[in-house]
Amino acid sequence: MAHRPASRERAPYQKYAVEVRASAIDGQGVFAAEPITAARKIGEIRGEAISVTEARIRATRHARVMIVEVSAERAIDFRRSTDPMRYTNHSCRPNARLDIRQGRVEFYALRAIAPGEEITVNYGPTHHDGKLACRCGAPGCAGWI
Repeated sequence: MAHRPASRERAPYQKYAVEVRASAIDGQGVFAAEPITAARKIGEIRGEAISVTEARIRATRHARVMIVEVSAERAIDFRRSTDPMRYTNHSCRPNARLDIRQGRVEFYALRAIAPGEEITVNYGPTHHDGKLACRCGAPGCAGWI
């Protein structure tokens, strides 16, 4: 009997197969590895729960920030997470949205997403306060994050 390599199982909260690879937007990005249906949950990110105060301190210490404030008091730091959705880049014309549900950071498709397409969200307000150049390249790009 031929030996087949073990398939990499995804976490139960990762509903669609995705892959992380180089992005034309910035650094690494997350890409659909299978067709994603509109309005469906793609997956979520798990990380270290910290206070918003600690999150804002950490945001000043790292060039690449992977933190989401989930309430006025709590934030989640994804820097050490192994969840692929942590590589979701910003776009002014995203194909997905980020939702905070019961303290979880979840991603939902805004429209059908084809295999090979980069999954993007609009970050909304960030600690950059409109001072970081946006690299999304989308028509009508705001130019700043």
